[in-house]
Amino acid sequence: MDNPSTTQSAHIGKSVRIKGEVSGSEDLFIDGNVEGNIRLDGNKLTIGQNGQVRANISATTVTIGGKLEGNVHATDRAELKKSAVVMGDIVASRVAIEDGAYFKGSLEIQRESSKPGTAESNAEAKTAGAAAPASATAAGSREVTKTA
Repeated sequence: MDNPSTTQSAHIGKSVRIKGEVSGSEDLFIDGNVEGNIRLDGNKLTIGQNGQVRANISATTVTIGGKLEGNVHATDRAELKKSAVVMGDIVASRVAIEDGAYFKGSLEIQRESSKPGTAESNAEAKTAGAAAPASATAAGSREVTKTA
């Protein structure tokens, strides 16, 4: 949603509550309350600071600034802002967690198999309290901070 003039995007405002399945073919910004499943294949999902989501999410890029209870599958990138509170598992190719974000769950970094023949090219990095090979650490129930 950085450049709304070139991409279609939808907005769920603070006072909106949705129960059920949300799917679409455009970027989505949630500042309200959503409960169910969210599927935005090929698109970006942003949960604003006021957003409260209880859902499993599938999107290309997921940016979280509010509260999420559910699992995230981002084909490209998952980003937790400092105001994020996330309880669930994250699977993504790239992960960024800002200082102050709260994360309880497991983190799986999917590597692209751009280097065929190496065991690491298809390996998955699972963390549960250990440092991840990307820019984040994951912990059981304590606050997670970014490691540069």
